[in-house]
Amino acid sequence: MRPVTYSWLAVVLGVACAAIGWLGLAGWLAVLVLLASVTVHVAGNAIGTRLREATDRDLTRVGSPRPPPALPPQLPPAQLQRRTSLGSVVPVSAVIGGLCGGTAGSVALYWLASSSVAGAVLGGVSSAVLGALFGFLAASFIEILRTSLREAIAAERATTEQR
Repeated sequence: MRPVTYSWLAVVLGVACAAIGWLGLAGWLAVLVLLASVTVHVAGNAIGTRLREATDRDLTRVGSPRPPPALPPQLPPAQLQRRTSLGSVVPVSAVIGGLCGGTAGSVALYWLASSSVAGAVLGGVSSAVLGALFGFLAASFIEILRTSLREAIAAERATTEQR
């Protein structure tokens, strides 16, 4: 290596040490991430520009244009493609999940963790929110699974009857 390279290496190392002393290690790492992202952005821009300029845009040399592919026949939209309500089971299961989660959370915090009444109530509210969310998700999943299975069976019966 040339002495100039060692000089630049010493300068960069000195600036890095000063930055660590001034910004701390987390600040220095943030600067490194910022510099790396700017470098990668510039490199990506340069590569993209070079690829765009190298692209052959003369479509007449490729040959005659192909006819567009035939469109499949339009079928009526399936149940899962339409926007419909999930039914009354979903809100009911969300309420039941919320009640079960809230009760279980409050009781567990009060008796098992020896929490205060205020802590048990607050924990019960957050457990109720989680229970309602899980009840909603479970009921939604079951309802969508039931609908898709029903449609798949009906489609299979329709194809076997046509044969």
